[in-house]
Amino acid sequence: MHHDFIDRYSRLASPVHSLDPRAKIAALFTLIIVCVITPPEEWWPFCIYAAMVVVIAAASRLPAKYLLTRVLVVLPFIVVVAIFVPFMHKGGPSFDLGLFHVSQDGLIILWGVTIKALISVACLVLLSATTPFNDLMHGFERLRVPHFFTTAAAFMYRYIFVIIDEAERMGRARDSRNFHGRWLWQAGVVGRMAGTLFLRSHERAERVFEAMSSRGFDGTFPRWQEGKMRAADCVFIAMVASTAIAARLVVLWK
Repeated sequence: MHHDFIDRYSRLASPVHSLDPRAKIAALFTLIIVCVITPPEEWWPFCIYAAMVVVIAAASRLPAKYLLTRVLVVLPFIVVVAIFVPFMHKGGPSFDLGLFHVSQDGLIILWGVTIKALISVACLVLLSATTPFNDLMHGFERLRVPHFFTTAAAFMYRYIFVIIDEAERMGRARDSRNFHGRWLWQAGVVGRMAGTLFLRSHERAERVFEAMSSRGFDGTFPRWQEGKMRAADCVFIAMVASTAIAARLVVLWK
């Protein structure tokens, strides 16, 4: 398998990559929670949160294009969910655009949804891009995340590449038979391919699970080494968490 789009840069050498997974999980999830509960009417705390993301990304030595393209993936979903809020929200001052009235409160809601989603996704991208997936799952386990969630995520991570490979093989077989998909009535071929892909994936998953069970798999994945929290990990958590919480408290005290 040659797919590495999830944790392509997780083996880089940088100060952020060398941190314990638990430290990165605790710090970045604290930043996400504080960002989400910050009222959108106050814009300057989000500048601080975004600056923290930029500093962590620079310290991790991740390519800016890699981070930006994955963060912007969330924009179409924001557009679908929240783009009509400024036009439909009632109350407060509004701007007349002829046929439409744009609510100022609706614009604030749209701003809040957009900036919170972008910062949260950026934190998750940093977490996955600076930590090998197995280490990340072990970090969640050591933070007492329910075993069901970590096991489900681990299987999902493994099977997503199996499904991609299966889909690519089916695509090559389809193209070798001169299928171009130019006409509407050829859409049925794509539908049948999707159904076949589901059946093949299900059968392959059963075979893989039976093979793992015959080799003594008990629902847990082995750990090659147990990491320990160091001073650098505690400093990272303290700096990120204290900065985010301080910005939020200033908003509360105003």
